[in-house]
Amino acid sequence: MQETILQFGAGNFLRAFADLIIDQANRKPATAVGRIVVVQSTGAERADALNRAGGRYHVALQGFSGGSVVDETESVSSISRALYAGTQWAEVRAVAASPALAWILSNTTEAGFALDAADTVRGADAPRSFPAKLLDVLLARFDAGLPGLAIVPCELIEANGQKLRDLVLRQADLWKISSAAREWIFSSCSWIDNLVDRIVPGAPVTHPLKATDPLLLSAEPFALWAVQSKGPFITHPAVILADDIQPYYLRKVRILNGAHTALVAHAMPLGLKTVRECLEHAEVGPWLQRVLTDEIVPVLAGRVADPEGFARVTLDRFRNPFLQHQLSSIALNHEAKVKVRLLPTIEDYKNKFGKAPPLLSAALGL
Repeated sequence: MQETILQFGAGNFLRAFADLIIDQANRKPATAVGRIVVVQSTGAERADALNRAGGRYHVALQGFSGGSVVDETESVSSISRALYAGTQWAEVRAVAASPALAWILSNTTEAGFALDAADTVRGADAPRSFPAKLLDVLLARFDAGLPGLAIVPCELIEANGQKLRDLVLRQADLWKISSAAREWIFSSCSWIDNLVDRIVPGAPVTHPLKATDPLLLSAEPFALWAVQSKGPFITHPAVILADDIQPYYLRKVRILNGAHTALVAHAMPLGLKTVRECLEHAEVGPWLQRVLTDEIVPVLAGRVADPEGFARVTLDRFRNPFLQHQLSSIALNHEAKVKVRLLPTIEDYKNKFGKAPPLLSAALGL
């Protein structure tokens, strides 16, 4: 199967979400997408581990689905090889200039959506920022006279495709690229806004394959990939194509991500360690239920589909007995997450009810 996807990032989420979905699509000739070349920028260790494994690893899907317990293990082989940007940038450019390439995926976290002042000129080595790296590989493809690509950034940022395109074009202006190349990037490439949703806490605590698969991951069965496009896109039950994904984004960020960040603020000071521990706690569990039903869901009514139902599903996902989702992991970049996930809810609540939401305000010390 040809290498059709260049992926920036080899973190747990992409490997248990997009890479698994692509592997599942590849199992049927009618929906096959192709194989993935991973680019790792933060160190060669994970790229080396993927290459030693031949790109193969397992994902333990464990939790609840449709009221039943799911405990299944998927073998993933969608990754063809992994390259380290620090020493193999020429090979990354060669992949970009391959006629078979059709897609670029990324998950560089929110911090990746920024330029770096050190990227003043295009050289032989990899640029520092992700937008500059992406521009560099797109220029390699443009110089080869090939068609544009579909760029699918999986970072949890609203309008992520359009924002990434704008960053790349700002970098293009700094590099003073030709007007023809700039127009090709703008018009011939597709910059796809999308929303990804699956809880991937890392390796399972116990599993029969843990001793033999160093890349083993655990993930919940739930998966949603909302894509603002009429297609074509990956054909998979988790994929939803929509004219406007903003309501999906708003619902997920405010309910699921908002609940996670609220737990960091309220439960970590109490010494709790995992999301499931919070749900089972005599005070914190009911507290989170009230935060959702009394403060978050009411400001989403009429703006998103079934916020009450999504909140109930979210609590079931949090109760997953298989996953040990660490609050310390959710707490990374906490202040930035509060600004996106909770402060808008607080402002909406004030505007709607004329007062501050008591539970969230107390948790954040407002």
